[in-house]
Amino acid sequence: MLQRTILHVDMDAFFAAIEQHDRPELKGLPVVVGSPRDRRGVVSTCSYEARKYGIHSAMPSRTAAQRCPQAVFLPVRMARYQEVSRQIMQVFENFTPYVQPLSCDEAFLDVTGAIRLFGDGPTIAKKIKAAILEQTGLTCSIGVAPNPFLAKIASDMNKPDGLTVVPFSEKLIPAFLAPLPIKRMWGAGGKTQAILKSHNIHTIGDLQKTDPQQLAKWIGENAASSFRRRAFGIDERPIETDTEEKSISNEITFPEDTANADQIEQCLLDLADKVGRRLRKAGYYAATAQIKVRWKDFSTITRQRRLDPVCCDDITLRETAMELLKKEGLHSPVRLIGFGVSGLRETADSPQLDLFQSPEKQTSKKREALSRAVDAVRSKFGTNSLRRGSSIESRKLDP
Repeated sequence: MLQRTILHVDMDAFFAAIEQHDRPELKGLPVVVGSPRDRRGVVSTCSYEARKYGIHSAMPSRTAAQRCPQAVFLPVRMARYQEVSRQIMQVFENFTPYVQPLSCDEAFLDVTGAIRLFGDGPTIAKKIKAAILEQTGLTCSIGVAPNPFLAKIASDMNKPDGLTVVPFSEKLIPAFLAPLPIKRMWGAGGKTQAILKSHNIHTIGDLQKTDPQQLAKWIGENAASSFRRRAFGIDERPIETDTEEKSISNEITFPEDTANADQIEQCLLDLADKVGRRLRKAGYYAATAQIKVRWKDFSTITRQRRLDPVCCDDITLRETAMELLKKEGLHSPVRLIGFGVSGLRETADSPQLDLFQSPEKQTSKKREALSRAVDAVRSKFGTNSLRRGSSIESRKLDP
């Protein structure tokens, strides 16, 4: 019986690497992809040359420019990155059908069944690296391991252009993990790390030696149980090949922090409309709606609400967005506002069909019909052929 073999493939500085490939004159230069150096916004990714200056993703672009004034700042070209991503995913599928994309530049691959055809895990990893380099001119880093958790850790250990193989022996895995910092544990965010470090748990090895009951008192039973298993390299999760979209969202960063309630509300309503159009175009109904607010001090909150019945119409999404925003309140200037939906499904019907539709379902159907009629008009005459009025007027709109 073949040993389960999982690869985690992670492209190296993906967006920046594509820019350097497409523009050879940028080779060896610090390249930053994201918002311009003199505007609000953040770094999407940067080249390894830029990382030497302490620049990293999600850093404000203005800060990145201060750290490296000579850096080349480029806008995001998502269409180009997605084009290359499709090439890379096709390379993966040439070796195995069991591919779980995590983003446009990384994925898990279960290559257990491909070993007889292509060789063992490290051999397959080398062939994938060679194929990606030949077809795209880009490098990637790959972790080879008996499960996803270990493969993900391994892929990050020798970047860029790395290939790291985790021991497949259960007796050797704990020793492999022991010296790694506690931040390498999945789920160990800043607060959890602070708690663990306050109890002198700095490495995964420290976690391996910690009393399970004490750990549960510090971080909760569920987290403690998960951390203990991962600390010894245990992870039975299968590779999920279902790539259906699980959420749809849009967000916007304001040019300057704003406390103007009308401006914030108008932007939120625009975002709700965009999400609604994407939802209907994809053929989904949403079960949950969520807003995201980032304040002036960069602290970020999310608030969500169940949608019952599920819906895809603009009116319900707008109302829910405004309800969540009003409930949270605008107690500080806002840097970013976002809206999204999740719990997507292809039908609005509940598992048990009602003999008589509730008033809520009847209203939902009317609203959906109105939203789809608006989509049709905009499709025929342009997106600006119909415009929503003020936030106050739009909240009164209903079929």
